[in-house]
Amino acid sequence: MINFFKHLKVVSSHRWKVLLFSFKVGIPLNGFKHDLSKFSYTEFSRSLKYFQGVSSPILAERMDNDLYSEVAVHHTNRNKHHFEYWIDVYKGQLVIKKMPFKYNLEYCIDMISASMTYMKKGFTRDKVLNFFLERKSNYFMHPGSKEFVIKVLEEYSKNGFKNLKKKKLLPLYKDIMSKYDKNTILVSTNIKDFDYNYTK
Repeated sequence: MINFFKHLKVVSSHRWKVLLFSFKVGIPLNGFKHDLSKFSYTEFSRSLKYFQGVSSPILAERMDNDLYSEVAVHHTNRNKHHFEYWIDVYKGQLVIKKMPFKYNLEYCIDMISASMTYMKKGFTRDKVLNFFLERKSNYFMHPGSKEFVIKVLEEYSKNGFKNLKKKKLLPLYKDIMSKYDKNTILVSTNIKDFDYNYTK
């Protein structure tokens, strides 16, 4: 029961920050709809079980479940601000689509808000950018979407939300995406080399 209220507080605090910052950057509707699936039975119940308070329950679930997270799969398949939502699989290849502007920007807001929520007093603006840069090679994200995230977080690191407005960010997004010929890219998964008889 204690974890119920603690988890609810964390989720609500995070959503409030996302809503506030979404208004700041000019995508308020995204803020209202952000992470509503966290209140579904699948996500909420398992998040209670793996509640940590200092990091996402998803990591604890992975450590306890051979790296598979039911919460992560449920969540990313229902929330368009996650790059995983824009990935498909076709004939042994990952089909990775550009994230539309408002979701690409919401992803940035999500990162900032989550960092504030979990780091609390240890939070500084540069930590959000550093977190992404340290892990970006692990993310199956369209290179245009990834470049946009870096530009937004670099600006946030320097000046906060001062220059992060839709009227400035949309032209930046379009300029970045214009460098990429295709809306999707293919990444081989080497599925032919996968050992279907693998045992521990």
